[in-house]
Amino acid sequence: MKIILLLLVLVFNLNMQAQSVQGSWKLAAENGKAVTGKEVIRIYADSYFTEGAKDPDSNEFLWARGGEYHKKDDQVRIDFDTRQEKPSVELIAHRIEFEEDNSFRVEQGETIQKWIKVSGNKNELTGNWVITGRERNGEMNQMKPGDRRTIKMLGGDRFQWVAFNSATEEFFGTGGGTYIAKDGKYVENIEFFSRDASRVGASLEFNYKVEDGNWIHSGKSSKGDPIKEIWSPYAEAYSRN
Repeated sequence: MKIILLLLVLVFNLNMQAQSVQGSWKLAAENGKAVTGKEVIRIYADSYFTEGAKDPDSNEFLWARGGEYHKKDDQVRIDFDTRQEKPSVELIAHRIEFEEDNSFRVEQGETIQKWIKVSGNKNELTGNWVITGRERNGEMNQMKPGDRRTIKMLGGDRFQWVAFNSATEEFFGTGGGTYIAKDGKYVENIEFFSRDASRVGASLEFNYKVEDGNWIHSGKSSKGDPIKEIWSPYAEAYSRN
């Protein structure tokens, strides 16, 4: 019996250690109280996280935040936060503790949050991307990564794009929802959009391929205009800059 108990404890500990923050998560509770009146989804990938919140009844956009996540030091550096006039550029504590019910607990200042895992699914587009090229008049224009950036996070069957300026702390817009990437087809199902809540519920289908580590994305915009873009891994694009 003692041997069986020891084995069970060992398996439990190994399972907890194997837990990964990568994927998508939903905010379930704050300071012990269930979250109501808002839906908050967070995505972690490639040492980065993004968060988008909306009113589930009206689809009104509530906020967005995100930044670098350093697992080794349990710290984050906020790049954008629409609820703050000036996001923190310093590393702040972000200690994550996994729990038995496929969730994690995190302390942020005086707030203790509980996040429940939505999905840990991965595919070849999982990660943090930044746009580095856009076709105009039949010619692909290269976009050098700088302070003004548009990123797209994909992980756990969820996506979120964000446009912001890391130097001036300006926020330009965001949107997100669920996605499918399979057999060269990429489909976005919009669940929140900061500029126009009426876009919620729309689905957009594109062709895609990954070539030399870059994501080549083509199709038509929500307005019916043809688009072709190149997205590069965020960390690599800025390390080359």
